[in-house]
Amino acid sequence: MTYDHFVGQVQHRAKLASTGEAVRAVEATLQTLAERLDEHEAKHLASQLPKTMQPYLQPGEFRVRMSLDDFFHRVSERENVPLPTAVYHARVVVEVLQEAVSLGEIEDVLAELPAEWAPLFGGSRGELKASVV
Repeated sequence: MTYDHFVGQVQHRAKLASTGEAVRAVEATLQTLAERLDEHEAKHLASQLPKTMQPYLQPGEFRVRMSLDDFFHRVSERENVPLPTAVYHARVVVEVLQEAVSLGEIEDVLAELPAEWAPLFGGSRGELKASVV
């Protein structure tokens, strides 16, 4: 999947007014996800994405332990949108991410995350049973 297609899918599915808004959602979500993943896993995930998106998944010095609620709050701050909006945008980004990389890679990412993170990978539709919404 190309960078333009990925961002376009996020913009379309999240019903965002501009490409810039979609880029902010993608960047905020992937940067925050990279903070939670092991450096090795973040690099593997990045390797399956367009080169333009790979910097979004640069792991930090240390892996940050965070709950799914913490993840959504961090995305909200990075994207500078209200929390419910960030939750929806993050779910859309991860939905498109799952289409852009191999199933094996998604399984590797999920294996690193606690079970409470499963709803993030459940698509952008439906209820999200978390204290953030």
